[in-house]
Amino acid sequence: MADKERTRRLHIFDLDGMLIRGSAAAVEISRQLGLLEEIGELERELIARRIGPPEFAERVHALWSGLTEAHVAAAFEAAPWLAGIQEVWREIREGGDYCAVISLSPSFFVERLLSWGAHAAHGSRFPELPFTQPVDPSGILNAAAKVKIADRLCAEFGVTLDRCVAYGDSMSDAEIFAVVPTTVAMNADHHLSGLATHSYTGGDLREAYEQVRFGR
Repeated sequence: MADKERTRRLHIFDLDGMLIRGSAAAVEISRQLGLLEEIGELERELIARRIGPPEFAERVHALWSGLTEAHVAAAFEAAPWLAGIQEVWREIREGGDYCAVISLSPSFFVERLLSWGAHAAHGSRFPELPFTQPVDPSGILNAAAKVKIADRLCAEFGVTLDRCVAYGDSMSDAEIFAVVPTTVAMNADHHLSGLATHSYTGGDLREAYEQVRFGR
């Protein structure tokens, strides 16, 4: 049993631009509300660092005043997911490893991935739907929070950071890429250039997973 415990790994997946290829939870939710132009402007401001995650969350909260669970369910169903996500997570589980999603997107969207086989799914905490309460900035995640959550998950699952694999695509993944030894840049932008141990361009998570599945 001790040998098995030492070989276990935690696979940490980003969501926006990664599991959802070329899009993001906020974009897909806004698409359901007919607010693509508005979310596009907010996304550009966030990427340019004119606003940070707490202000982005507050403005998205205001934008989504009419949001319902039905909208979220429809956005989740229609999102352009990578192929093979559930198959990869099933293989990870069957091999005795763990898989988790850590995202800056709303937890009410991210947590739907638990039904696909993720052991854990963490996102920014928004009020319950439909919104009647304001956003609490302390519940909004940033890039550094990904590392803190990864540390907590390692403690929960009995895994060390040096047994983690991180999959990401952009600036929000740079901090976790810096502390995890095995990393996969998935359809990534220049922010992860030189940081990843593996890189993949394409639409199938199974192909990316092949690069790390035997690196035990």
